[in-house]
Amino acid sequence: MKYTEDHEWLRAEGDLVVVGITEYAAKELGDIVFVELPEPEAVVAKGDEVVVIESVKAASDILAPLDGEIVEVNEALAKNPGLVNEDPTGEGWFFKMRVDDLAALDDFMDEDDYAEHIG
Repeated sequence: MKYTEDHEWLRAEGDLVVVGITEYAAKELGDIVFVELPEPEAVVAKGDEVVVIESVKAASDILAPLDGEIVEVNEALAKNPGLVNEDPTGEGWFFKMRVDDLAALDDFMDEDDYAEHIG
């Protein structure tokens, strides 16, 4: 897994990248009550707002970590947004995207760097 400074995780699965938020981010947000996901087939640029999360504490945006196309979203979150809290790095993923260059993942933090980032 790779990590962004905005507490997203990225995991390569074949030629796709799966994106979610870290356990740290899920705990900081508190109980998540709503998740608005992007449309499949949406073409996004790095930094575009792609997911909106609402929790009991705050609303938060998830930005596209890379340029690419959204190919699948986690429909289970519409019925059970709490999956993000229960299993943020597993069943609580947000979307899968196809990117031009999987080598771009090398630009993100690894687990040790992320642990240092959150202190």
